[in-house]
Amino acid sequence: MKKEKIRVLHVIKSLGRGGAEMLLPETLRLHDRETFDFHYIFFLPWKTAMVSTIEDNGGKVTCLPAGNNIQLVLKARALARYIRQHKIELVHAHLPWAGIVARLAGKMTSVPVIYTEHNKQERYHVATRLMNLSTMNLQGRIIAVSQDVEESIRKHKRHLKTPLMTILNGVNTERFVPHATGGAEVRAQLGIPADSPVIGTIAVFRFQKRLDVWLEVAAKILKDAPQTHFVLVGDGPLRPQLEEKRLQLGLEKNVHFAGVQTEVRPYLAAFDLYMMSSIFEGLPIALLEAMASGCAIVSTDAGGIKEVIRQEEDGLLCSVDEPMKLVSFAQILLRDVPRRQRLAAQGRKRIEESFSMETMVAALEEVYHDFVKR
Repeated sequence: MKKEKIRVLHVIKSLGRGGAEMLLPETLRLHDRETFDFHYIFFLPWKTAMVSTIEDNGGKVTCLPAGNNIQLVLKARALARYIRQHKIELVHAHLPWAGIVARLAGKMTSVPVIYTEHNKQERYHVATRLMNLSTMNLQGRIIAVSQDVEESIRKHKRHLKTPLMTILNGVNTERFVPHATGGAEVRAQLGIPADSPVIGTIAVFRFQKRLDVWLEVAAKILKDAPQTHFVLVGDGPLRPQLEEKRLQLGLEKNVHFAGVQTEVRPYLAAFDLYMMSSIFEGLPIALLEAMASGCAIVSTDAGGIKEVIRQEEDGLLCSVDEPMKLVSFAQILLRDVPRRQRLAAQGRKRIEESFSMETMVAALEEVYHDFVKR
C-alpha cells in the first residue's frame, strides 16, 4: 500500500519576486515529492511572479485576496477552512503578516505552525514588529535564516517560549553555475558592448537596499572606468525616484533598469561584479545566487551578509556606514582581473560548502518530520 504524503501548506503575503518568495519554488524543486505534498497560499493578487514557477513544479497555489494587512488578518477563517478542506498537516509561514494569520488559523484548526523569519526585527515597522512578536509563541517552531536574524529575535522577544533555530538560506548549485548561457544576449538586449565591464544587482526597489546610494557609487566608479555599465534587475515603489536620480547623475547611457525577471541566470551571467549597498538584510538569496553563478562580490556587511562573505576570501565588504568604500573595491577588481576571478571562484566554493539548497532542504524536511510522523 502506497504511503500517504505529508501535506504542507506554505503561507506568505505575496508571490512577487522577493527573497523569501524566490525560495519557495527553489526549495520545491529539491523536496522529496514522494513524501511531501506542497500547497501555497498568498494574499496580494497583484504580486504573482512566482506563481507559474511553483505550479510548473507541482505546487498547488491559491490566492485569498487581501488589499492590506488588516484584510489579510481577517482571512484567518478562510485560511482555516482551506486547512480543513485539504487536510493540511503542517503550516509553514513566512514573514510577519503571513505568520500572524497562520498562527490564528493554526489555533482554529489545531494544526501545527512553524514560521521562518527572513529579516531582523529592526527592519519592520513598529506595528508589524509588535504584532509579530506578540503572537510569536503561538506556534511550534521558529526558523531564522541567519544567526544575525536569530539574535535579533532573541533580543526583542524576551519571553520566547517557542523553540528557535537557524537554518541558513541556500541556493541550488546545479541551477546557478558559473559561465551560464544568456549573458551575451542580455548585453545585446541592453545595448552593452561585449567588452565592457558590467556591475549589477538584483533587488526589490525598497529603502533597505539603498539603491540611491548604489547609483551614487556607480557615478563615482564611472569617473575612473567610463566604459563600465550598471544593471539593476527588479522593481518596486522607489523606481520613479531612482529613475530621477539616474537622470540627475547623468547616468542614462550607463545605468540600465532591466525590470522584474523571473529568470535571473542570464543576467548574472552578464555581470562581472555583483554589488550591494544595503543598510540591513536577513540573508539575501540574490547574493547567494550571484556567488554560485561566479560573480565577484562587493557589498556592505549588512545583516547575514557578513556570515557569508569572509573578507578578502569570498568577496570585499565594507561597513554599512561606509558604503562609498564600494567605489574603490569595484575599481580595484575591475583593474585586477586575476584577483576578481579568484574571489569569484572562492565565492562559488563557499556556496557549495556551506550554503547549498540541498543542505537547507534536508534541514527543513527534518523539521517537518518532527511535527508530522509517518
